Amino acid sequence: MLDPSSSEEESDEGLEEESRDVLAAAGGSQRAPPAPAREGRREAPGRAGGGGGAARPGSPSPSVLSEGRDEPERQLDEEQERRIRLQLYVFVVRCIAYPFNAKQPTDMARRQQKLNKQQLQLLKERFQAFLNGETQIVADEAFCNAVRSYYEVFLKSDRVARMVQSGGCSANDFREVFKKNIEKRVRSLPEIDGLSKETVLSSWIAKYDAIYRGEEDLCKQPNRMALSAVSELILSKEQLYEMFQQILGIKKLEHQLLYNACQLDNADEQAAQIRRELDGRLQLAEKMAKERKFPKFIAKEMENMYIEELRSSVNLLMANLESLPVSKGGPEFKLQKLKRSQNSAFLDIGDENEIQLSKSDVVLSFTLEIVIMEVQGLKSVAPNRIVYCTMEVEGGEKLQTDQAEASRPQWGTQGDFTTTHPRPVVKVKLFTESTGVLALEDKELGRVILYPTSNSSKSAELHRMMVPKSSQDSDLKIKLAVRMDKPPHMKHSGYLYALGQKVWKRWKKRYFVLVQVSQYTFAMCSYREKKSEPQELMQLEGYTVDYTDPHPGLQGGQMFFNAVKEGDTVIFASDDEQDRILWVQAMYRATGQSYKPVPAIQTQKVNPKGGTLHAGAQLHADRFQKHGMDEFISASPCKLDHAFLFRILQRQTLDHRLNDSYSCLGWFSPGQVFVLDEYCARYGVRGCHRHLCYLTELMEHSESGAVVDPTLLHYSFAFCASHVHGSRPDGIGTVSMEEKDRFEEIKERLSFLLENQISHFRYCFPFGRPEGALKATLSLLERVLMKDIATPIPAEEVKKVVRKCLEKAALINYTRLTEYAKIEETMSQASPARKLEDVLHLAELCIEVLQQNEEHHAEAFAWWPDLLAEHAEKFWALFTVDMDTALEAQPQDSWDSFPLFQLLNNFLRNDTLLCNGKFHKHLQEIFVPLVVRYVDLMESSIAQSIHRGFEQETWQPVNNGSATSEDLFWKLDALQMFVFDLHWPEQEFAHHLEQRLKLMASDMIEACVKRTRTAFELKLQKASKTTDLRIPASVCTMLNVLVDAKKQSTKLCALDGGQEQQYHSKIDDLIDSTVKEIISMLVSKFVAVLEGVLSKLSRYDEGTFFSSILSFTVKAAAKYVDVPKPGMDLADTYIMFVRQNQDILREKVNEEMYIEKLFDQWYSSSMKVICVWLADRLDLQLHIYQLKTLIKIVKKTYRDFRLQGVLEGTLNSKTYDTLHRRLTVEEATASVSEGGLQGITMKDSDEEEEEG
Repeated sequence: MLDPSSSEEESDEGLEEESRDVLAAAGGSQRAPPAPAREGRREAPGRAGGGGGAARPGSPSPSVLSEGRDEPERQLDEEQERRIRLQLYVFVVRCIAYPFNAKQPTDMARRQQKLNKQQLQLLKERFQAFLNGETQIVADEAFCNAVRSYYEVFLKSDRVARMVQSGGCSANDFREVFKKNIEKRVRSLPEIDGLSKETVLSSWIAKYDAIYRGEEDLCKQPNRMALSAVSELILSKEQLYEMFQQILGIKKLEHQLLYNACQLDNADEQAAQIRRELDGRLQLAEKMAKERKFPKFIAKEMENMYIEELRSSVNLLMANLESLPVSKGGPEFKLQKLKRSQNSAFLDIGDENEIQLSKSDVVLSFTLEIVIMEVQGLKSVAPNRIVYCTMEVEGGEKLQTDQAEASRPQWGTQGDFTTTHPRPVVKVKLFTESTGVLALEDKELGRVILYPTSNSSKSAELHRMMVPKSSQDSDLKIKLAVRMDKPPHMKHSGYLYALGQKVWKRWKKRYFVLVQVSQYTFAMCSYREKKSEPQELMQLEGYTVDYTDPHPGLQGGQMFFNAVKEGDTVIFASDDEQDRILWVQAMYRATGQSYKPVPAIQTQKVNPKGGTLHAGAQLHADRFQKHGMDEFISASPCKLDHAFLFRILQRQTLDHRLNDSYSCLGWFSPGQVFVLDEYCARYGVRGCHRHLCYLTELMEHSESGAVVDPTLLHYSFAFCASHVHGSRPDGIGTVSMEEKDRFEEIKERLSFLLENQISHFRYCFPFGRPEGALKATLSLLERVLMKDIATPIPAEEVKKVVRKCLEKAALINYTRLTEYAKIEETMSQASPARKLEDVLHLAELCIEVLQQNEEHHAEAFAWWPDLLAEHAEKFWALFTVDMDTALEAQPQDSWDSFPLFQLLNNFLRNDTLLCNGKFHKHLQEIFVPLVVRYVDLMESSIAQSIHRGFEQETWQPVNNGSATSEDLFWKLDALQMFVFDLHWPEQEFAHHLEQRLKLMASDMIEACVKRTRTAFELKLQKASKTTDLRIPASVCTMLNVLVDAKKQSTKLCALDGGQEQQYHSKIDDLIDSTVKEIISMLVSKFVAVLEGVLSKLSRYDEGTFFSSILSFTVKAAAKYVDVPKPGMDLADTYIMFVRQNQDILREKVNEEMYIEKLFDQWYSSSMKVICVWLADRLDLQLHIYQLKTLIKIVKKTYRDFRLQGVLEGTLNSKTYDTLHRRLTVEEATASVSEGGLQGITMKDSDEEEEEG
């Protein structure tokens, strides 16, 4: 809050002086104490705190004397405040009792019930209960997550708590925030067949409502809502009275006294009061024009215009009053529309220039009720004779009662009549049925003639009947009641003596009726009996009625009064004082005169005709005077400063409105708007003054923390701006210097307020509530910055102001965020790890703040998206200080800060305005050395792990390779994924990182492949060359390492582009060539085993010494024992060697393609070696054992490799065909010479092939 200046205190003291003048005028000679301020008045710019209800603070050590002096001053202030409130209340109740300008608006937006702190706490508990699973509401995980986010982010927010405390939050606001939140969530959910997202939204909102209501009894809610919404609807007069009693602090007793004394239930008195007020305003305008005492205007020529505006406003009010019906529901009485010239004071029947009333204009319509009860004293008729009565109003129809016996002549019959005669003649006759045969009509027994008036008694009375001379019924009486109503436009009636110059030129007693023709036209009419039109009439406009002393020369009449105007005087006289008072009061209302007649001598004599009414009025007057309130009723509104009074009224009303149960945002209720509108129109409060005061009050409340709708501020400011610059929003063209000065002061203050709200937009408009308020505030700021209403302000100037506000907002938001996170304490005391942890948490909070700004406030700043980006950059610049401090405290070669970079970079790179902005570049500059250092160290670490790993490698299978290869590929992949997850925003460095990592991966894989080949070669050299050879698992692991390297190189080394792609191809070529070499070495090893088998068969070659010995030995032994077949063990051993190694390779090598290549080469090389061996023996016949062994080896080898998937083209190669023919020929030769091969033949092999 700003401290009030001394000049503001002086202005408030001036306000107190003004209030003294106001009530001094109202109270006559009584001394008026200083004006009070409203209770609990706020300290605010433009209004000094010293003017409040409490006394100004004294010195630090007040003396006993000063303390004693303060108490009387305080009492005087309280008494002055009470007097102002009572005087205001008098004017307000008159506006409510008889409005003729304003109506209660029906098109105002309904306001929602506000939420208080207790309801907010209850709401938190209900949502917490739902999240804890303590409710019966069934919900899926997605809805629970949405509620959890809503609870943590919104319901627990301090900003929401402050808004609730300020009275600006309603249940609808809470619901709308949740709805907006879930709409974003539901849009991100995947589509589900048969379930639309609109259905999901509706279901979630219904569940939210169920959580919100909790366990409340739903049956009670509608009733509660209906009762609480009353003040937002059209209010009755009684409700308005009660509301303004609360607003102005009026006691019920005070209201009742004022109600009766003001005669608020008397429409005639209220209309007369208005006429007097308007007449007084006209006279005041004429006096001002005559004396040339004007307010100070911005131009001299506005003085005459001001007088014309005063006259025009009064004439407009007169026209509004004239347009009202005289009385609602008046029976068949149409108002006469009379034209009034602007300066006409009266209408006179003798003035040819004025429109005259004709006698037919004042014709009245009366309803008479005649009730005949009974007849007494009937003796001349036999008891069993039939009697009846007739009744008639002369000139109208005749009615008859039922028949009754003469012994009991009672009826209770009512007859209803209508007449236009103010003095009708009523005739009632009593008849008996004639018994004579020749009688033409019944016999009249008696009659009574009555002359009722509207003032006559309404109760039943006995009347003596006139009887025929020969009748025996000398004391015949009839009991009846005649009730003649009083039409609404008949204001008073009775007998008066009168003498005038133009009418009633002879002093005599006449029957007078005061008739209201329209709101401004009254006529005094005299009537004769049985006449509907008056004999003479006089229009009362322009006359002044007053009490007078008796006129000695006039005989008749006791109490005199007269009606006077220029050129005419009419003297009236009544028979008693009470009648005179009633006539003067009625004519006083009709003339509209400002002077109130007062009788010279007050008497307590009660008039039988009107005694009850006057006694009641006198009682109210006594009570009224007893409580000291007569000065407020008699105060002339024209002599009071209504600008000052209205300022207090509007201020008190706004205070009351902001403290009721509605989230009104400064908007008045329909009933309050109606009363304020009526007050302004009736008492001439200028529209500019009204809106300037309204702006002042709204700004004070806003500065005190209340939530005020900027649209409301905009409306009032636009009105004042238009007025000050001469656009006449309400038709008023005059502009006072006071209005202009106050407007300029308010404009400056409003500009400061708006800039402050925009700087605090997160706290003034939390989560975008009230809806559209921030956007309206920016629009209002643009309007306030305009020099005048016609010249738009350059966009750059508005942008400059908004930029300044958002720069402040960045500092405010970040300061409050660091206070919330308690970051200052951490930066000065905590360990490096704790600092980094807290900065990471702070970064998360900063991102959340900017995301909320984007979600809830970006739409308002849509005109300047670059300013919101600048605001974010400023915000991040403040964060940079804390971030740099925390990072500088980290030890060297610590990589714990990378999550901070990832968090910030992932947010910044997805924001088109912040990506590669100032903070983003600073972030990259900080982390580039860290990333480069990390990659360097990882490269060195991986290289060392390769060296150490292969030195200690056991080649046990681990996943897809060995322990070293798995570790290598995992590290390379993890390093590349880490760098990829950084999503480095700067393309050149990102490309450099990617290229370096791919090339590094290529180098590492190349080293892995070479070390694996070397190890493979060494391992294979140590392996056996006999059929005992079984491929070790380590050899298969090595082959798998190469297979895995081939796969990993595709992922780890692939880069788009020429040179890198070529480098990647070299890695592929290296791996392929290495695999090819390894396969070749394996095949060579397998062929060497086959060559060993063939070398053993070579010992049976024909012509060798060893062959002869073997043949002789076998033949000799065969005569005595069963000698095994030579060479079959050798063949079986080799076949077992082939099959087991095939199974080992098939089982332990992961790549099918490499197995197929190996088997193809193995088969082809084996067939080639056998073919070469046979080719070396073309000239020799194979030994039977050689033939058998070869046939079995070839046959089984062919079959086994075919089963392993070797293709037909490879199996049936030319080498195999050559081999097959040679063995077939050798088999045929052996069959001739040796007698067969004992079941082992190539033919058998062929059949087996066909069967297979």
